[in-house]
Amino acid sequence: MLQDAPPPPETGLCASCQHTREIVSGKGSRFYYCGRSETDAHYPKYPRLPVCECPGYQASPTQEAKP
Repeated sequence: MLQDAPPPPETGLCASCQHTREIVSGKGSRFYYCGRSETDAHYPKYPRLPVCECPGYQASPTQEAKP
């Protein structure tokens, strides 16, 4: 995951979810992988963005620490 560039606002909840892993292709495209998809088929591996509501959303510890 690239830490130097903030996620674009059109990512929605995925940008700050602890279950998300950002995948960057060789051409520079960014995809957001949902880790919940590994244990629950109700969650897509690569959800359509922006995700505005998600019952599995949990803020990442780094996001919770920000004011």
